[in-house]
Amino acid sequence: METSDISIAVASTVGHPAVQADEGPDALHACKILIIDDEAPNVRLLERVLTHAGFENFISTTDSCEAAALFADFQPDLVLSDWLMPGIDGCAVIKQLRALLATDDYLPIIVLTADITPQTKKRALSAGATDFLTKPFDQIEVILRIQNLLQSRLSHLTIQTQIATLEESVRQRTIELERALNTLQGTQQQIIQQERLAALGAMAGGIAHDFNNALSVIMGFGELLLRDAEHGLTKEKAEGPIATILTAADDAAKIVHRLHQFYGQEEPGDQRVPVDLNELIEQAISLTRPRWEIEATAAGRTIMVSAEPGDIPCIEGDAAELREAVTNLIFNAVDALPQGGTITIGTSLVGEAVALRISDTGDGMSERVRQRCLEPFFTTKGKRGTGLGLSMVFGIISRHGGTIEIESEPGKGTTFTLRLPPANGESVGSMKRADALPWSSRPLRILVVDDQPILCHLVCEQLQVDLHTVETALSGSEALEKFRAAHFDLVITDHVMAEMNGEALAVAIKKINPKTPVILLTGYADDSTAEKQSSGAIDLILGKPLSRGALRHALFKVTAACLA
Repeated sequence: METSDISIAVASTVGHPAVQADEGPDALHACKILIIDDEAPNVRLLERVLTHAGFENFISTTDSCEAAALFADFQPDLVLSDWLMPGIDGCAVIKQLRALLATDDYLPIIVLTADITPQTKKRALSAGATDFLTKPFDQIEVILRIQNLLQSRLSHLTIQTQIATLEESVRQRTIELERALNTLQGTQQQIIQQERLAALGAMAGGIAHDFNNALSVIMGFGELLLRDAEHGLTKEKAEGPIATILTAADDAAKIVHRLHQFYGQEEPGDQRVPVDLNELIEQAISLTRPRWEIEATAAGRTIMVSAEPGDIPCIEGDAAELREAVTNLIFNAVDALPQGGTITIGTSLVGEAVALRISDTGDGMSERVRQRCLEPFFTTKGKRGTGLGLSMVFGIISRHGGTIEIESEPGKGTTFTLRLPPANGESVGSMKRADALPWSSRPLRILVVDDQPILCHLVCEQLQVDLHTVETALSGSEALEKFRAAHFDLVITDHVMAEMNGEALAVAIKKINPKTPVILLTGYADDSTAEKQSSGAIDLILGKPLSRGALRHALFKVTAACLA
């Protein structure tokens, strides 16, 4: 085509109504175009066509070997490539360029060729060509095809931008939701803590009553024994008061133990263990006795609580959480008995699930209240209620893979049925219960360490009754001096002492003789938490108050372990 013909064709193209871009002329004309053709006249022709159509952002090359480098540097929005070129032909160029693109990118490549055979078209399309322009060019067709493909390119870029914006929005929203979840979990823990404190507060008066009763017995009979000792106290006369004092002291220890069980929390990540629901129910009934017996009686109402244990397997769970759930359900039943009544707690095996039922003969609930009573903050008790007790029960049972069913009718009472999966199918009746073990079969040489002389003397007396040889120390440093100077079969140390505590002393003793067992006495734990709190140098932890039987059991346990 001659030069004059080119000019006329370009002029008519600029004003053609079909050439106007949907994306707007400014957006189209800002697009970048790469021209690859080994014939300079063809390159100049295409440059003039683009310039007259309003495109200025383009570059060109007559060396196909430079195409990939120019493409990477220029980053065009559209490529015009000749097909038959020396060195690297159009097919190879297209493959090179496609290899530089992301898999989800859309960049149009137009093939310029006079070869319009089906085989050529198939090769070009297979390599990644988007469209064809047949030589000699129809310049209006050139501009129309370029504009149409650039509109598609701009639409693709718009969609990519929107996707990126949406992904960023989702990412930010996810971060916000994670923060909200963390806040919610923190709030949930605070609510659970508040509910525990509320339950503990509800029991406080009754607990104080029981504890004062035990102290009254101990003080009263202690004073009687002291009085009678002045007039020659006989064994027969002393046995009764002493037995009563020991019973009262044991009751007081159990009160503290029940509080520890109720409020104690297991360490994060602790594995769940088989739980005897029948035993747990007895503990919950005992724990709540001040509320349903003492407080109710003082208020002029009589509430009877009875247990109907069934032959059930153990369940696998967190005993403290489950005891807390049953305790809350008992409190809920007590609140539903303003005139007194009966609470019945039973267990049974229903299909493959262990069922625990708590029934009361109280006021009952309407259908609306029954459907909403497990919702957080829903309460019918006004200022007396937090609306969290039953929702906390629901959370505990759900975490144990269980379900809750509620049957209630106004004036006819309420029944909560908890269904929980069993653990290994082991029945409670078949569980082996450890009897009290005998004490050490041979006398031992024992070092007792406690910074309280009276407690040190008490442990010493208990050991000497069983013919053990005992030396005492009132501090960790004194204990180490005696341990280095003589041989001891066993060390019994208090936990909390000035200068050096029991754990530090145990570590020091193990460095001197790793085979010497160490028993730690503490008022902060019981034997069930021994393995968790042991520093590795402690063989056994005993909780205070310490009975002679528990001490014998501990000696047998550590000496048997050393001989094993």
